[in-house]
Amino acid sequence: MTRPLLLGLTGSIGMGKSTVAAMFADEGVPVFDADAEVHRLQAAGGALLPAIEAAFPGVTGAEGLDRVALGARVFGNVAALRRLEAIVHPAVAEARAAFLSAHADAPLVVLDIPLLFEKGGWDAVDRIAVVSAPAEVQRARVLARPGMTEGRFADILARQLPDAEKRARADHVIPTGGDLAETRGAVRDLIACLNAPKRR
Repeated sequence: MTRPLLLGLTGSIGMGKSTVAAMFADEGVPVFDADAEVHRLQAAGGALLPAIEAAFPGVTGAEGLDRVALGARVFGNVAALRRLEAIVHPAVAEARAAFLSAHADAPLVVLDIPLLFEKGGWDAVDRIAVVSAPAEVQRARVLARPGMTEGRFADILARQLPDAEKRARADHVIPTGGDLAETRGAVRDLIACLNAPKRR
């Protein structure tokens, strides 16, 4: 029985991964967005709210998860972060399995996994594509985000595999430092390559 080729899409903060994921979706490729699924599970009425509230009292309410409050509890706290991940990761894995089942006939499926290398997700995919932009472009993008500081950016980078190492370990690199047309062209070329006969 054939199954889709699974392309793991990843990249460091500010590299344009969400933009590239949207481009794959625009081309008709099913995309499972792990972050979006987490947001859904933690929104008002989300399935994970009771377990998160039990582990971190006071961080949920009628509107769902208070991300600022939860962030204050887990930021820099390894034990708390692991406790949160133990709640979130199994639920995301279950949603991913359901997504793959629903798209079992697709030739190609993209799994958008922000921390693919850091959390060991590379063994769940057939190929890995890393989105990458020059460091100065990445820095400008990230520091333009609301509430971002130099210190927080440095902390996030410290917890992510360096971009150069990600590119070295990837099967494909999608450049995002130029204009959108260039990036979209790279996405289309990669889809054509992966959908070609005898792709594996």
